Amino acid sequence: MNRGRWDGQALMQDVEIDLENRPGALAEMGEALGRAGVSIEGGGAWVVTASTRGRQGSAHFLFNDGEAARAALETAGIKVLGVRDVIALRLNQEEPGQLGKISRRMADARVNIEVLYSDHANRLILVVDNAARGRDVAETWMRDSTSRRLAAIHIEPYRTEP
Repeated sequence: MNRGRWDGQALMQDVEIDLENRPGALAEMGEALGRAGVSIEGGGAWVVTASTRGRQGSAHFLFNDGEAARAALETAGIKVLGVRDVIALRLNQEEPGQLGKISRRMADARVNIEVLYSDHANRLILVVDNAARGRDVAETWMRDSTSRRLAAIHIEPYRTEP
């Protein structure tokens, strides 16, 4: 995969892993990444129950280099289902409803959020079905959010007591 750039920065990548649902599977994944010198930047793992899969482990983790993570995992015999670029957004934690707002914008643009989690820097990580359209929505949302925050700032002149 040719790594792209967005807003002047290299895109982070989500790696989807078919993780066995057994003790030690997560440890083996972490050890394989450690041997290869690949750091996890965020993500999560859980057990999925489906009639076609039984109770299988599923994981999505964030990497600076998804292909390096894929290579390390596959060398260890761990099945990688995909490597995809992500959208990373910093939400305004002081304003309730941020997830609903960005999710509504994505939905209105007919962008489906397929995976969401946080990274170690407390950013919202989104994996969407249409990355280009999702980035357009995110850029507009960030511009609008920044404008609202800046408009709300009121600076009082410095005053000394007489």
